[in-house]
Amino acid sequence: MVVNEITVNDYLTKSNLPDSDYVINPYVGCTHGCKYCYASFMKRFTGHKENWGDFIDIKRCNKPIDLRKISGKNIFLSSVTDCYNQYEKNFCITRNILEQLIDSDCNLSISTKSKLILRDIDLLKQMKNLIVCMSINTLNEKFRSDMDNASTIKERMDTLKELHNNGIYTVLFMSPIFPYITEWKEIIDQTKDYVDEYWFENLNLRGNYKKEILDYIRIYYSNLYSDYIDIYLKKNDKYWKELAEEINNYCNLNNINYTNYFYHKELVEKKKEGN
Repeated sequence: MVVNEITVNDYLTKSNLPDSDYVINPYVGCTHGCKYCYASFMKRFTGHKENWGDFIDIKRCNKPIDLRKISGKNIFLSSVTDCYNQYEKNFCITRNILEQLIDSDCNLSISTKSKLILRDIDLLKQMKNLIVCMSINTLNEKFRSDMDNASTIKERMDTLKELHNNGIYTVLFMSPIFPYITEWKEIIDQTKDYVDEYWFENLNLRGNYKKEILDYIRIYYSNLYSDYIDIYLKKNDKYWKELAEEINNYCNLNNINYTNYFYHKELVEKKKEGN
């Protein structure tokens, strides 16, 4: 792992995400090394030659976060890294950011795959408007470990439960959904007692990791390979349209709070247009 400390002028970055005004990314790169991670495109702008998951830059910023600037705004922590990667345990960049945000009236959403977030539960309980979302996209621990180096499925579920029991609004971010692999109904059934809301996002394949994922499916899920070729090479979106409708119907029927981000690109375009 290549570790560097860098100085930045501001932790706040204007966001193009559909539901966020600003993002905060305390690190460049991520030790989780998710094989499907869209954030690997960051290498184009940072000059890193290492493989995604083999480097991390720790961001230092002497400028305090401008709480007036984010008053009433939606803040997402974080969009192209995990703010609770393994180096957060020692560097405490995320904890320092949370300490600055305690007196803010912003709407803060934290996304992670790590149980380390429980370290900061004392701060989280002081936040005025907080959502914590934990990414889980499988119940198969072998598949999980093949795809990322983050906390185990059980650890993530236990973390959600602990957060919920402490009065924190919890979101299970089912992302990315792998066609015919992600057991979305079973995940809901096993977690609905301590999850306040579900977010769904489909697997998009682009860039260098497209071939890697398709090769993985060909080797370990050969019975699904032709379906993945149909979806990702032939661009047939029938599967996603049918799954979106099935998810929507299931959640509505069972009174489950949810947001479907399958059409992320369209949502971004609507935001740019001011809708």
